Amino acid sequence: MNKLLTALLLASLSWPAMQASATGEEAPPPKIKVGDMAPDFTLEDQNGNKVSLHDFRGKKNVALAFYIFAFTGG
Repeated sequence: MNKLLTALLLASLSWPAMQASATGEEAPPPKIKVGDMAPDFTLEDQNGNKVSLHDFRGKKNVALAFYIFAFTGG
């Protein structure tokens, strides 16, 4: 579970690198490495309820999907 979550977080962190390469800037190095424990965070679900990563630790597998520009009209 933690490796999958870390891989997804790393993928999401590559977005600034893609933007930087498109503008010719150098991207900062990632702060999370493969195998690191995913940092805890809290987000709101579609019903406005707060959900934290630590709520699932040791109970369920977690997969994160980031949809860039979702619900932005862009």
